Amino acid sequence: MSSSDLAGCRVAILATDGFEQSELIGPKRLLEQAGAQADVIAPGRAGRIMSWDKTDWGDEIDVDVALEDAQASDYDALVLPGGAMNPDKLRTQQAAIALVQAFAEADKPIAAICHGPWTLINAELVRDRRLTSWPSLRKDLENAGAHWQDAAVVRDGRLITSRNPGDIPAFTGALIELLGATG
Repeated sequence: MSSSDLAGCRVAILATDGFEQSELIGPKRLLEQAGAQADVIAPGRAGRIMSWDKTDWGDEIDVDVALEDAQASDYDALVLPGGAMNPDKLRTQQAAIALVQAFAEADKPIAAICHGPWTLINAELVRDRRLTSWPSLRKDLENAGAHWQDAAVVRDGRLITSRNPGDIPAFTGALIELLGATG
C-alpha cells in the first residue's frame, strides 16, 4: 500500500491505561504509513495513557481526543487494542460501549485484537458473529453467542478480529484492505 492509499481516512483507536503496547503502536504506525490519520481516544482526559509491554508497564502514548468528545461520525473505522487491563476497564464504561455501538450502527469497520473483543461482548456485537481473540476469551465469546475460530485474522462483514501481537501485520492489513475497498 502506498502512503496515499488511505489519504483522508480517519481511524479511531480506543484505549486506556494498560493497553498492550504493540497492539496499539503497531496498527497505528501501519495505518499512518498507508496514509490514514489514526487518533488515540481515551476516557476522561487528554494527555497520555500508559501501555503494558508484555510483562511490565511500557511507554506512554499521547491521547488525541477525550472519549467524551469522540464521535463515530468523525471516523471511518475503530480499532480496539488488547492488553487484559485495557478492555476490562473499557467494557465497564458506558461512554466506551456507546462509541463502539455507534460505529456498529453506522456500519463502519471495527477491528479488535487479543483481549479487545471483550469490549465487543459488552457492546452486544458478537452474537452469531465469527471472530477470534486471545485464547482465554474463547469461552466468554462463545457464551455471548460468538462462533470462535483460531486464526490470525477473522473477518465477518465489517468486523475484523485477531489473536495476538504476532497477528498485527495481518490484522492491520485486513483493516487497510477493507478501508481501501470502501474509500
